[in-house]
Amino acid sequence: MPKEWTKKDERQYEHIKEGAEERGTGTERAEEIAARTVNKNRARAGRTKTASRTSTKDIPSSKRGGRRSHSGPKGRTKEQLYQEARRKNIEGRSKMNKAELERALERK
Repeated sequence: MPKEWTKKDERQYEHIKEGAEERGTGTERAEEIAARTVNKNRARAGRTKTASRTSTKDIPSSKRGGRRSHSGPKGRTKEQLYQEARRKNIEGRSKMNKAELERALERK
């Protein structure tokens, strides 16, 4: 973690990373998502040398809460659904297709 990060930034990074990993995201991707989120929040607060327009003018990631992730007609991948079904011990998950996994997860 960069030297400029505060203790709060580090806690937020760990929280976001753990949440992404729990949802089935790989470790490297989870770290990337967490670091980008923390850095965007730092830019929004004016604690960086430079900041993009979206960092300062867009909806804060803390308020957005995944509103843009998994959007569109396809939603989560089959692998993400399978990993969640695995964590919830849904029987027969290995033989289910994507739609069946979605329905099974909705019931649990």
